[in-house]
Amino acid sequence: MIRLKSPREIERMRRAGQILAQVHKSIFEMMKPGTATIDIDRAVEAAILEAGAKPAFKGYGPPKNPFPASTCISVGKEVVHGIPSRRKLKPGEIVGIDIGLEINSFFADMAVSHLIGDVDDTTRKLWRVTRESLYKGIKAARVDNYVSDIGGAVQHWVEKNRFQVVRDLVGHGIGSKLHEEPAVPNYRTREGNIRLRAGMTLAIEPMVAVRDWRIKTLKDDWTAVTCDGLPSAHFEHTILITDGDPRILTLLDDGRDPWTVAAQL
Repeated sequence: MIRLKSPREIERMRRAGQILAQVHKSIFEMMKPGTATIDIDRAVEAAILEAGAKPAFKGYGPPKNPFPASTCISVGKEVVHGIPSRRKLKPGEIVGIDIGLEINSFFADMAVSHLIGDVDDTTRKLWRVTRESLYKGIKAARVDNYVSDIGGAVQHWVEKNRFQVVRDLVGHGIGSKLHEEPAVPNYRTREGNIRLRAGMTLAIEPMVAVRDWRIKTLKDDWTAVTCDGLPSAHFEHTILITDGDPRILTLLDDGRDPWTVAAQL
């Protein structure tokens, strides 16, 4: 069942999104060679708790194997759900930072990919195209369009630029739960397709591979990697469907994207 959010609920989600955007901004200076991913995770958790929120990912999942960290940190061929460790970032890598939090019983979810030092042309283009595809998808998230219009917009832009959309992982509804209906694929499909209505809140999150969209999961039962070992990129925003333009909820207090601000640091 898809729940349309009330104005009060939307305000709670907007506040959660602002806090999450600030958390992302707070770690940008750590995204450099020599930083251990576990240190990034610790900084994220501290920032979330200091804001009076709770990490959404830590302890999430099956009781026998819950996710052990507050941040999914995915490096290189890792698409999503990478587990932080003592591993240090290296020049030339692309790193996806996916963070979720809960405050006042509502959630926000957001991911940003970072380029570490000098990277090759393909990796830089992958980063740019994935970020652009997110906004193509958001632009299509309008009343009376369908969920498939979001995925179709993402897929068109990605494939136009000769990359591939990961098919086995999708975006999702979000609200009083981290994952709600509907599923939001990053490709056009008739399966589970629904019409968009004002008050729906979605986490749109393109995951893009260089050549082969197929993935596999490592023995930790969390980390998803590309089958061909080539890099991937991941961007995500939490958004609200309105009667007009879609509204991004995971923005800073001044309405800017945190990665736009970080580019000016």
